[in-house]
Amino acid sequence: MAFQKNTANSNNNFRKRRKKVDPFLGDKINQIDYKDVVLLKKFISERGKILPRRVTGTSAKAQRKLTIAIKRARTLALIPYTVQ
Repeated sequence: MAFQKNTANSNNNFRKRRKKVDPFLGDKINQIDYKDVVLLKKFISERGKILPRRVTGTSAKAQRKLTIAIKRARTLALIPYTVQ
Protein backbone atom coordinates (compact mmCIF):
# COMPACT_ATOMS: atom_id res chain seq x y z
CA MET A 1 0.00 0.00 0.00
CA ALA A 2 1.58 3.26 -1.12
CA PHE A 3 1.17 6.57 0.64
CA GLN A 4 -0.56 9.25 -1.37
CA LYS A 5 -0.16 12.96 -0.93
CA ASN A 6 -3.27 14.98 -0.61
CA THR A 7 -2.43 18.00 -2.75
CA ALA A 8 -5.34 20.10 -1.52
CA ASN A 9 -4.39 19.58 2.12
CA SER A 10 -0.63 20.07 1.69
CA ASN A 11 -1.09 23.57 0.27
CA ASN A 12 -3.07 24.66 3.32
CA ASN A 13 -0.16 23.98 5.67
CA PHE A 14 2.21 26.23 3.74
CA ARG A 15 2.41 29.88 4.74
CA LYS A 16 4.33 32.53 2.90
CA ARG A 17 6.95 34.22 5.00
CA ARG A 18 7.20 37.94 4.94
CA LYS A 19 10.56 39.01 3.56
CA LYS A 20 12.60 40.79 6.20
CA VAL A 21 14.00 44.19 5.35
CA ASP A 22 17.73 44.72 5.67
CA PRO A 23 18.10 47.00 8.72
CA PHE A 24 21.24 48.58 7.31
CA LEU A 25 19.51 49.61 4.08
CA GLY A 26 16.42 50.90 5.87
CA ASP A 27 18.36 53.03 8.36
CA LYS A 28 20.83 54.26 5.71
CA ILE A 29 23.81 52.92 7.66
CA ASN A 30 26.79 52.88 5.29
CA GLN A 31 29.48 51.57 7.60
CA ILE A 32 29.29 48.96 10.30
CA ASP A 33 31.78 50.08 12.92
CA TYR A 34 33.18 47.82 15.62
CA LYS A 35 33.07 50.74 18.09
CA ASP A 36 29.29 51.10 17.77
CA VAL A 37 28.47 48.67 20.57
CA VAL A 38 24.80 49.66 20.80
CA LEU A 39 24.22 48.68 17.16
CA LEU A 40 26.22 45.46 17.44
CA LYS A 41 24.32 44.25 20.53
CA LYS A 42 21.11 44.18 18.47
CA PHE A 43 22.61 41.37 16.40
CA ILE A 44 23.86 39.25 19.30
CA SER A 45 21.66 36.76 21.16
CA GLU A 46 21.24 36.76 24.92
CA ARG A 47 23.75 33.90 25.05
CA GLY A 48 26.35 35.96 23.18
CA LYS A 49 26.04 34.30 19.77
CA ILE A 50 25.82 36.20 16.49
CA LEU A 51 22.28 35.98 15.14
CA PRO A 52 21.92 34.43 11.67
CA ARG A 53 20.69 36.23 8.56
CA ARG A 54 17.35 34.47 8.57
CA VAL A 55 16.59 36.00 11.97
CA THR A 56 17.98 39.52 11.47
CA GLY A 57 17.11 39.97 7.81
CA THR A 58 20.48 41.41 6.83
CA SER A 59 21.95 40.93 3.38
CA ALA A 60 24.88 38.56 2.89
CA LYS A 61 27.33 41.42 2.43
CA ALA A 62 26.10 43.23 5.54
CA GLN A 63 26.18 40.01 7.57
CA ARG A 64 29.84 39.45 6.67
CA LYS A 65 30.72 43.01 7.71
CA LEU A 66 28.67 42.64 10.87
CA THR A 67 30.43 39.41 11.81
CA ILE A 68 33.86 41.00 11.37
CA ALA A 69 32.82 44.03 13.44
CA ILE A 70 31.46 41.85 16.26
CA LYS A 71 34.61 39.74 16.34
CA ARG A 72 36.80 42.85 16.46
CA ALA A 73 34.73 44.31 19.27
CA ARG A 74 35.04 41.04 21.20
CA THR A 75 38.82 41.04 20.73
CA LEU A 76 39.03 44.57 22.15
CA ALA A 77 36.71 43.61 25.05
CA LEU A 78 33.95 46.00 23.99
CA ILE A 79 31.51 43.09 23.84
CA PRO A 80 31.76 39.97 26.03
CA TYR A 81 32.29 36.58 24.40
CA THR A 82 29.79 34.89 26.69
CA VAL A 83 27.15 35.91 29.18
CA GLN A 84 28.07 35.54 32.82
